[in-house]
Amino acid sequence: MEYTVKPGDTLYSIAQRFNTTISAILNINPQITNPALIMPGQKILIPDGASMKYTIQPNDTLYTIAQRFNITLNQLLAANPQITNPALIYPGQVINIPSANEIVNPLQPYTYEVMSRDINQLKQRYTFLQSTSIGNSVLGKSIPAIRLGRGNKQVHYNASIHSLEWITTPLLMKFIETYCQYYVSGRLLMGYDIRQLYDTVSIWIVPMINPDGVNLVLNGLTPDNPFYNQLIRWNNGSTDFSRTWNANIRGVDLNHNFPAGWEIYKANEPNIGIFGPGPTRYAGPAPLSEPESKALYDFTLANNFQLILAYHSQGQVIYWNYKNLAPPISRVIVNEFSKVSGYTPIGTLTGPAAESGYKDWFILHYRRPGFTVEVGRGVKPVPVSQFPTIWRNNIGILLLAAVVV
Repeated sequence: MEYTVKPGDTLYSIAQRFNTTISAILNINPQITNPALIMPGQKILIPDGASMKYTIQPNDTLYTIAQRFNITLNQLLAANPQITNPALIYPGQVINIPSANEIVNPLQPYTYEVMSRDINQLKQRYTFLQSTSIGNSVLGKSIPAIRLGRGNKQVHYNASIHSLEWITTPLLMKFIETYCQYYVSGRLLMGYDIRQLYDTVSIWIVPMINPDGVNLVLNGLTPDNPFYNQLIRWNNGSTDFSRTWNANIRGVDLNHNFPAGWEIYKANEPNIGIFGPGPTRYAGPAPLSEPESKALYDFTLANNFQLILAYHSQGQVIYWNYKNLAPPISRVIVNEFSKVSGYTPIGTLTGPAAESGYKDWFILHYRRPGFTVEVGRGVKPVPVSQFPTIWRNNIGILLLAAVVV
């Protein structure tokens, strides 16, 4: 954003006011050749993601503060992850007021097209962002992966392998934007030095594994879909997929399509009423039969991830084991995740349903820490009204996961 220098201003005082650094201001204002010489009336740019400091006054609420600065309550909460209870603020408390021009709006139906637009805009604004495609969906949609950082240590987070659980995609997208904002400004995020993190760790994020399924849930079925008739039949004759469909566009549950006890799960499908493609729980004709699960599998094999987070909904729990094959450090890590999120750790599940998931395969193949994080409570899809709580619960997990191994 643009700022007009006022009498008495220095670059140091401006940087403090907007919670950024002198170097960050100089980086986007090459016309300033002498940092000691700025003049009243001069217009300078303030880095995107910088925020003003505001001291809470008597009778303030976060809602009235957000209205005053023409931002949403969610933007205000995202800029202040230290606020664990929005109803408990007090006069004299200093909070961050973010720029009103944030890119990611998590309080909307977050389709594949919205995600793609946001990724493009984030890359234009934050030129250090790196992205690639890990493959394509059944209907040919590219599945993007975003890299945060350049360190040798690698971790991986993914979301929306189940289409009803699409709220996990804006969670990871908001994390990408917040990470970039704090990197540019040089501020600490919940005590983490993001610039140091950027140099030491590479966080690879796949924000939407199942784009065809997500769009089916959010946009509905259109006659030009090549699986139009089959989808209606697989959905028990209904054209409403908004509260039923967790599979990909071929009716395969991608999180039961990995080679970790797949045969055990497949043999039990008739016992749980699964006889072919449908809204959920069909494991497919073979492990990795689907291009989306194969893309994630190949992407994982091509890298050296020390830890993975697979985001799902709902239940506010964290699954951390598979057949007691997780390393001992996983129990330590999940307890730390629980402390920062309030979510309940759950270890090894029993029965065929606890087979053939991505997290299961990762633990089986690598014997490294892998976690399935279930966000939100109540129903699927989790309503966007829960997003601020989901964000506060998970920002600590997302940061801790990058440094804990």
